[in-house]
Amino acid sequence: MGQLILRLTPHAFRIAWLNLLRNRRRSLLSIFIITIAVFALTTAGGFGLYTYESLKESTVRKAGHITLSQPGYFEGKEETPLDNGLSNIQAITTSLLLNEEVRSVQPRIYFSGLISNGSKSNIFTGIGVNDREFDLKGPFLNLHHGKTLSNVNSRYFDPAEPQVMLSIGLASHLQVTVGDWITLLATTTDGVLNALDFKVRGIYSTGIPELDKRELYVHLHSTQELLSTNKVSTISIFLYQTDLTQKVLNTITPQIKALENIEPLIFIPWWDRAFFYVKVKSLYDRIFGVLGSVMVLVVFVAVFNTMTMSVTERTREIGTLSALGTYPHEIIVGFVREASILALLGSLFGVLLTLITSITLLFVDIQMPPPPGRTESYPLHIYFSIELALYTTLAVLSLCVITAYLSTRKGTNKPITEALIHV
Repeated sequence: MGQLILRLTPHAFRIAWLNLLRNRRRSLLSIFIITIAVFALTTAGGFGLYTYESLKESTVRKAGHITLSQPGYFEGKEETPLDNGLSNIQAITTSLLLNEEVRSVQPRIYFSGLISNGSKSNIFTGIGVNDREFDLKGPFLNLHHGKTLSNVNSRYFDPAEPQVMLSIGLASHLQVTVGDWITLLATTTDGVLNALDFKVRGIYSTGIPELDKRELYVHLHSTQELLSTNKVSTISIFLYQTDLTQKVLNTITPQIKALENIEPLIFIPWWDRAFFYVKVKSLYDRIFGVLGSVMVLVVFVAVFNTMTMSVTERTREIGTLSALGTYPHEIIVGFVREASILALLGSLFGVLLTLITSITLLFVDIQMPPPPGRTESYPLHIYFSIELALYTTLAVLSLCVITAYLSTRKGTNKPITEALIHV
């Protein structure tokens, strides 16, 4: 490896590399410390990136990238259910699907009422959805028992057995399981009570205790039948890429407003409804900020001490070079080159170690404890970011160069006789 480096590097850096090889133990120790420092910074940053991305993705999978609704819907000013609901769903959906960035358009109905197993009753909050909704949720829906709602157009779907999915807390309270029947009682859009029987298709968990005590899913057409309406509460737009949200929002806003016989709509991007994401991100920003600052300080002290000791041990060498007529700036540049090589090698090994750790965690199941306000653990992953690796490498390189410069400058400022007898 040493011969290869000598052949591929300029003459000045060859000399610097040979100087490092003169004391392999000291050089290896410096590279080791820099490697650990880079590994610590990139893994901590990678975990933070994973946490933010997971929070963002869970929010998007739940609410959609963009939500369409009537202006007064989220203010809750409805005398009867779906007073502020949307009609002409087919025209809106057809228009939205003309955009290549749009992956799916899912109408939803939010409603509430009473659920009963015949002997026990409880309040519920329901969501009427299409079966495609659960494909979009992916791993963010934890199905404990049974299956998700089936496709109503499938030949295996029995209209005489309307399906419902219950959250785990609600199913536990009612003491029902997959295959049991329950009754939903809700107020129709005309203000009268209506009840329908449903067969439990699956039991799931959201990971949020309060939702697990109340939430359930039913087919959209069953919800419309229960509420005696053809309206929906909102329309959720799912995109192929989250980063395109603002671009698509700017495109579809005039597109939908140009449709005929469409009531006034508001277009809400996911971040305006992501209250949990915003609060948790704000909390994590502070936590990662404090921990990151402490870690950077520790790394700075460790690298500074290592580089200072390395230069101090070679004070007699600096005195010898000065006695031979070498200019101070040439000595300083030589030590800076050595520090640069140490920083680059240490950073390379640290980044490779982070990459190996990131890949390993994709195959090794390590569970993190549930975060505040949740009941379920989540897998530990670390995102490998090339951008983060470059920033970390530049920071460590700058630190090593500055440290080498300051330490060497202090050594060159000593009188030659004092430097020669330094022990």
